Amino acid sequence: MSIAENLNNINETIKKITVSCGRTATDIQLIAVSKKQSSTNIQAALDAGHRLFGENRLQEAQAHWEKHKQNYDDITLHLIGSLQTNKVKEAIALFDVIETVDRKKLARHLSKEMKKQNRYLPCFIQVNTGEEEQKSGITPANLKAFYEFCTKECELEIKGLMCIPPAKDPPALHFALLSKLAKELNLSELSMGMSSDFEKAIPLGATYIRVGTGIFGERENP
Repeated sequence: MSIAENLNNINETIKKITVSCGRTATDIQLIAVSKKQSSTNIQAALDAGHRLFGENRLQEAQAHWEKHKQNYDDITLHLIGSLQTNKVKEAIALFDVIETVDRKKLARHLSKEMKKQNRYLPCFIQVNTGEEEQKSGITPANLKAFYEFCTKECELEIKGLMCIPPAKDPPALHFALLSKLAKELNLSELSMGMSSDFEKAIPLGATYIRVGTGIFGERENP
């Protein structure tokens, strides 16, 4: 199937799930994850009318999106991968949302650079729901204190929470935990669910789902 057909099918699936769980399709935003996709594939998604995208790496995102954002003024670009502090300046200039705030040093750098550029981006805190040593993110036990640090000391706009569940665990357990944590902080936005599990994330409160292979097929090297 074409990329346009894949987008249409996923949007139809979203509609069916939201009806079944008492939500509306407009509650859910579909982030097309364009990591390691060719310019042709990205253009096909744009031609199909899609305008919300996610990228993992700054350098690749710059190659993909600096020109597209000049040509399409309604693109919204989320950073969904880890961000090094020495790349904050470029990231704030390019992206529209930072989903992976995961440590104090990064929060400080983001705050400082947003003020310099007078460009205040909404952010998500990445939560390490599985408390995996090799994975980025704030543990649930430390989330409240980190949220207060980000919002009060750094004056960041924390829009919501995001997570990537451990591959070995049922994802719904982690989606339910993230939803509970968000409610405790009175946050309404949840970025959770990918190609293989977004259907489980929507009934548990996802407002953004991140889909790559389900739209573009297997990743390729541009």
